[in-house]
Amino acid sequence: MQSTAFALSPSTQCLRPPCRSLNLKPSQLSPSTSLEQLDNISSVHKLSRNTYCHTLYSLNSNAKISACFLFSNQRYDSFKVRAAQPAAPGPESAGEVLESSGLARTPQLGAMFGIWYLLNIYFNIYNKQVLKVYPFPATVTAFQFACGTVMIILMWALNLYPRPKITRSQLAAILPLAVAHTMGNLLTNISIGRVAVSFTHTIKAMEPFFTVLFSALLLAERPNIWVVSSLVPIVGGVALASFTEASFNWIGFGSAMASNITNQSRNVLSKKFMVKKEESLDNINLFSVITIISFILLLPSAILLEGVKFSPSYLQSAANQGLNIKELCVRSLLAGFCFHTYQQVSYMILQMVSPVTHAVGNCVKRVVVIVSSVIFFQTPVSPINSLGTAVALAGVFLYSRAKRIKPKPKAV
Repeated sequence: MQSTAFALSPSTQCLRPPCRSLNLKPSQLSPSTSLEQLDNISSVHKLSRNTYCHTLYSLNSNAKISACFLFSNQRYDSFKVRAAQPAAPGPESAGEVLESSGLARTPQLGAMFGIWYLLNIYFNIYNKQVLKVYPFPATVTAFQFACGTVMIILMWALNLYPRPKITRSQLAAILPLAVAHTMGNLLTNISIGRVAVSFTHTIKAMEPFFTVLFSALLLAERPNIWVVSSLVPIVGGVALASFTEASFNWIGFGSAMASNITNQSRNVLSKKFMVKKEESLDNINLFSVITIISFILLLPSAILLEGVKFSPSYLQSAANQGLNIKELCVRSLLAGFCFHTYQQVSYMILQMVSPVTHAVGNCVKRVVVIVSSVIFFQTPVSPINSLGTAVALAGVFLYSRAKRIKPKPKAV
């Protein structure tokens, strides 16, 4: 097992001025060192009476334990202990430190963001082309999950990524996430099949609204005033764009809005799951397990809802509308490949950057997808519709920035 690093901090925040580090030997200082011994050691090394900064070394492993001790007139405050995996994605502040110190990784990150956006563009184009002539969203979604399942099995079989060991309790916790993931993607495909791709993604800009709502209901997280304020242009922009959308219909609008609800409930439940489990899965393996379960759930459901739609008559019907059988199969495969790969790349980026940076990147991705789909499909867009879309996307950007603002600590 990987060693766990514990960061000890007092109940009040540590002072900003930097502390001097001491390279003490394990014989001098151990995790069980008492406060009196710390006081003696600090006086030998002539440290300030107000601030002590020690670097502790664990005797049992290579894990380094950093502590910042504040003493005032030899009255000691209480300490909080929080555990963090060194290799796992940390909090936003840790991610920002990683970014500022990892400038050499900027070209790699830029390439990964480019791949993420490009795969997203191609997925939406191929997916819309398939659904336009083959209007069976449950069958198409099940096929996309099947493509992802095959890729995951190959990834594990070829040892490209470590295969997880799933316990029954973990499987029981993941199952609701898989159900929400399945419903979210199915509803998105229903919407894309009914309305323009640009309109579907404009509606999906409402995701932050449901994130805040479900976080408050399920996790008891109270948003600050800046986060709440950023939701106003999001809701207003989506409403304005909806009123002026040429391809508007209630099935397309309702299914896109329902996909927001299912996807954000999945994200909140996923966060709850990752916090509760002592040995939780990493992001990539969690997504992989969810994808496999989604395929197992959706395949019989698609047959029950739509029947077997791979018969020659249905394929020929699609061919009569502009795509021959070969083109339909190739574009379905490409859509399935892009569908799984862009989400996998998204999780890889999330492990390299802070959640706030990832959210900003996701906002830019939505802009790129909307613009590219309007250009490719030559979707008619009115000036008021463009204004509503722009206002909604600006609200999403403001939301991602507002998440950086942390409440000021209360005075003790």
